[in-house]
Amino acid sequence: MARIALVTGGSRGIGAAISKALKAEGYEVAATYAGNDEAAAKFTEETGIKTYKWNVASYEESKAGIEKVEAELGPIDVVVANAGITRDAPFHKMTPQQWQEVIDTNLTGVFNTIHPVWPGMRERKYGRVIVISSINGQKGQFGQVNYAATKAGDLGIVKSLAQEGARFNVTANAVCPGYIATDMVMAVPDKVREAIIGQIPVGRLGEPEEIARCVVFLAAEESGFITGSTISANGGQFFV
Repeated sequence: MARIALVTGGSRGIGAAISKALKAEGYEVAATYAGNDEAAAKFTEETGIKTYKWNVASYEESKAGIEKVEAELGPIDVVVANAGITRDAPFHKMTPQQWQEVIDTNLTGVFNTIHPVWPGMRERKYGRVIVISSINGQKGQFGQVNYAATKAGDLGIVKSLAQEGARFNVTANAVCPGYIATDMVMAVPDKVREAIIGQIPVGRLGEPEEIARCVVFLAAEESGFITGSTISANGGQFFV
């Protein structure tokens, strides 16, 4: 029987690549989205991957959504906490609202995504938790105090969960993408994008599929000895 995988923010960008890669490996995949019903419906039509709508910043919505996924597909074996937002501004101009929105989605949203599935994973003595962090959570970034704080916090979640889940065969790992050729990055002005690429030793942006391959590797049953780790997929831009 196929293992069940949940990917938050799984119908667009990196999340869509992860959802499709997991399905190709034989997982039954559920992908969440926050608001774009039309895009989600198109994604399901093209891929056959079921989509579910909820706001990861809400624990109640996350818990209810996860219960629906498990009722329809079965107990979740793999959870990929990918959903995230940006509200960029220099710190002296950053508003409390910009701070809180990013904290609620990118940090609390990871708690809200993992916490409801954690007891079942412990009970069944199997689970794979994968959090999509960021290069900017490792090194910081101008104008992203809020975003960098959440992505650094996500690494702390992973390291702590790895210790708690180890004796239950539940692993927790992170992937830190560098700059990836998603719609958001490709929409920036050419000069800005060229400047970004100039900082990447391999001389190009990453592809969403390259992040998805990292996730597939960590999600595998054979990866049970890897936990508390971070894969940095950034083209050599930053080393830990």
